[in-house]
This record gives sequence, structure tokens and C-alpha cells, in this order.
Amino acid sequence: MSKESGQLSFDEVAIAWRRVMGASPTFVWLGGFRSDMMGTKAQAISDYCGTTGRAFLRFDYSGHGESGGAFEDGTISKWLSETLAVLDELTDGPLILVGSSMGGWIALRAVQEMAAANRSGRIAGLILLAPAPDFTARMLEHELTGEEKAVLEKTGRHEVPTPYGPAPNIFTKALFDDGQANRVLTGPIDTHCPVHIIQGMNDPDVPWQTAQDLMERLPSDDVTLTYVKDGDHRLSREQDIALLLRVCDIMVEQVENP
Repeated sequence: MSKESGQLSFDEVAIAWRRVMGASPTFVWLGGFRSDMMGTKAQAISDYCGTTGRAFLRFDYSGHGESGGAFEDGTISKWLSETLAVLDELTDGPLILVGSSMGGWIALRAVQEMAAANRSGRIAGLILLAPAPDFTARMLEHELTGEEKAVLEKTGRHEVPTPYGPAPNIFTKALFDDGQANRVLTGPIDTHCPVHIIQGMNDPDVPWQTAQDLMERLPSDDVTLTYVKDGDHRLSREQDIALLLRVCDIMVEQVENP
């Protein structure tokens, strides 16, 4: 099994990446908000690809993990542009995008951008874990109080304590504004490929109804939604990882035998 790592310069920022060389289709990990490429699920897919001889690529958005740049400078558009640049520079052949939380939103936008560039065939499958499309709009419309919105307008940022680390999550006004321009739950989403969504019903961060809403907007017949009744947002337990890897097997079969 051959492994490589390096940095890709994009917009004067170093984007760190790691990959496992192998056969197509290539699995690509798209992490969540403030997550990094060394998380449990990404490592599990890396090991899976190493064992099965599949190609795998993971990277950190700017302001995340091993990449350069300031986190607070990030927006959905910026991280999407980095994603597309990484795909262009470091992959060829068909891709299976595995998007976790915010990474699910970026995966859906990447599909749309590829389609707009007449390159729909590159993305052969999507696996979405607790996807969080349009989460900035949901926060503005349903979660932020009037006082919090006023603070956001005044200071340009909104801080939220998180159980996933000591520092609070920081949501900037630029992120919220840019999120409006990247909304996907506004009409049908043609992915041009099979999709498998895995959603915990005990997710405190992304309501399970979001996955249902997303599924109803995917016109393709080849869409599967799997609920994990006691699953949380991270879906990192042993049984959750086992489910994810079974879905990886299923997706390869769908891609290779359409």
C-alpha cells in the first residue's frame, strides 16, 4: 500500500493532504466544521481503502487541522473552492465523495459546480454522514435569539460552546452571508449519481428531519437514507464505523455495476 502526503498551495494558503494510492473509484473525505482529516471516520476509510486496494484522499480546509490560513476567514465558498482545486490537482477518474456534517453541504455544492462545468461524470457517488446543508440559514432562522443576532451584526461573530473541544465554535457574519448564496435546500438537487445518507436520530446538532428534507429534494431513484436510532452527530462508535464501511462496499458495487 503506497501512501503520500503533501501541501497544495491555493490562494496563497497551504492546503495539507494525505492519500492512499489505489484503484478507482477514489474515495474523498470532506470533513465537517472545525474537524480535521485525522478523525476516526476518515482514518477508518483510509484503512479500509488500504485493505481493499482503493484510492483515498483526505485534506484539511484552510483554517483547519494541518492547513494554513485563519479559521475565521473561512466561508462555504472558500472551502468549496479549495475542495474543487484539490479534486482537480490530486485526483483523476471517478470519485466517491464522503461528506460529514458541513462536508455533506460542500459535497452537494461540489456536485452542482461540477455539473455547471459539464463535468458531472467525475462524481460517481455520494456518502453523506449527518449532512448539514444550509446550516447557517437554519441557525439564523430557528436557533439564534434576537439578542444573538444583534451581537452578530455588531461584532461580526457569534460564539457557541461545543462539547467537542474547549474553545467555542465561532460563526462569522461573513460565513452566514456567504451561506445564503450557497443554499441547496431550495429546490431539487440533481446529483447525477447514487447517494447514501446516514443520519443519527439522536443528533443534537443536525435534526434528523434535515436528512429527510434533503432526501425529498434528490430526484434520483438511487437514493438511500439510513437512520441510526441511537446515533449522535459524530457517528464514530464502533457500530457506526462498521455501518459506514458497509455503505462504502455498497457504493463501490453501485459505481462499478450501474
